[in-house]
Amino acid sequence: MLIIAGEVIFFLPFVIPRVFRPTFLAVFDITNFELGTFFSVYGVIAIFAYLFGGPLADRFPPHGLMSVALFSTALGGIFLATVPDVSGMFYVYGFWGLTTIFLFWASLMRTTRLIGGEDRQGISFGLLDGGRGLVAAIIGLIAVWILSKLLPVDVQSANIIERREAFQKVILFFCAIVFLTSLLIFWILRRISIAKDLSSNRISWNNITRVALLPAVWLQALIILSAYSGYRVADDISLLARDVLNYDEVQAAGIGSLSLWLRPLAAISAGFLADRISSSRMIMVSFALMFIGGLAIVFGPSSTYLGAAVFIGIVSTSLGVFAMRGLYFAIMQEGEIPVNFTGTAVGIASIVGYLPDIYMAPLMGIFLDKYPGIEGHRYVFMMLMGFATLGFIATLIF
Repeated sequence: MLIIAGEVIFFLPFVIPRVFRPTFLAVFDITNFELGTFFSVYGVIAIFAYLFGGPLADRFPPHGLMSVALFSTALGGIFLATVPDVSGMFYVYGFWGLTTIFLFWASLMRTTRLIGGEDRQGISFGLLDGGRGLVAAIIGLIAVWILSKLLPVDVQSANIIERREAFQKVILFFCAIVFLTSLLIFWILRRISIAKDLSSNRISWNNITRVALLPAVWLQALIILSAYSGYRVADDISLLARDVLNYDEVQAAGIGSLSLWLRPLAAISAGFLADRISSSRMIMVSFALMFIGGLAIVFGPSSTYLGAAVFIGIVSTSLGVFAMRGLYFAIMQEGEIPVNFTGTAVGIASIVGYLPDIYMAPLMGIFLDKYPGIEGHRYVFMMLMGFATLGFIATLIF
C-alpha cells in the first residue's frame, strides 16, 4: 500500500503534465515557461514543508498523516478539473506543495527505512520506487487510453473544447484514485501502526541541529539534487517525441508513458544490486547512464540517425534517473544516519535535494520556448549532463 500511495499522491501535480504535456499546455493555454513557474511555486512551498514535515514524521504514526495528505491532494485535483486560469494554477500548485510533502514525504521514507532493516535498504527503497513506477505506468497507460477514446479518431482534428472536456475527465479519473487511496492507506497503516511502533521522538531543535551537523546528510542532499534535476528533465520526453519525431498528442503521451515502464525495471534491479555492491556504487553507475542519455540527445540526432539517437537518449536517461530514485535514500544506512532521526534527515536533505522543483521547470521552459525544435531539447539535455557529472563527484566523495 505504501508503494501505491507513494506514487498516487504525485499523479495530479506531476504525472499528468509529464505524460500529457502537449495536451496540458493546450487545454490550460499556457507556455512551457508558465508551467515551469507553477512547479516553482510548488517547490518554494515544499521547501518549508520538508523542514517541518521531517520532525513530524519522527513523532507521529504514518496512517493519519498520509491519509489526510492524500485526501487534501484529491480536493486540489477537483479544482484543477475546472481548468482554472493562471492565478488559480499558482494557488493549486502551492496547495499541493503543502499537501504532498508536509504530512506525507518524510513519513513515507521513514516507514520504508524501518521496513528495510539494516541489510535490505537497497531492495526496500528499490521496491518502493520501482513499484511506484509500475503504478504510474499502469495508470498512465489507462489514462492515455481514456484520452484516446474521448478524442476523435483523428486527434489533430479535435478542437480546444473537445480536448478540454476529454482532459477534464482524465483529471477526475486521477482524483478518484487519489481519494480511494487515502481511505485504504488509513485503514491498512493504522493496523500496522498499532502492531508496531512507528513513532518515537519528541520534536526539538536539538535533534534537528544534531542531524544537520552530519556531513553525510549534506552530501546526500547534493546527490538528490543532481539526481532529481535529471528526473525533472524526464518531463521533456513526451514533448521531445512530438517536436523531434513529429508524433501527435496521443502518440507523444504514449512515449511519455512508455518511459515510465522503465522505472520499475531500473529501480528494482538497482536496489537488488545495491545490496550486493553498495548503494553508492550503484548510484555512480546510474549517473553514468544519465550522462550517456544526455550525450545521445545533444550530439546524436541527425537526419540519418534521428530515431535511434532519440531512442537511446530516452532509454538511457530513464534507466539512470529511475534507478537513482530508488537509491538516493537507501544510502542513509551507508552514511550512518541514526534510524530514530530518519524523518528529520529526510527533511533536511530534501530541502536542498528538491530545489530543482523551483528552478528546473522554468529553465527548461525558457530553452524550449526560445529555441523551437531539437535545439531547445539539446540545451535541456546539456543541463542533464552537467548534473550527472556533479552527482557522480558527490557520490564519489560520499
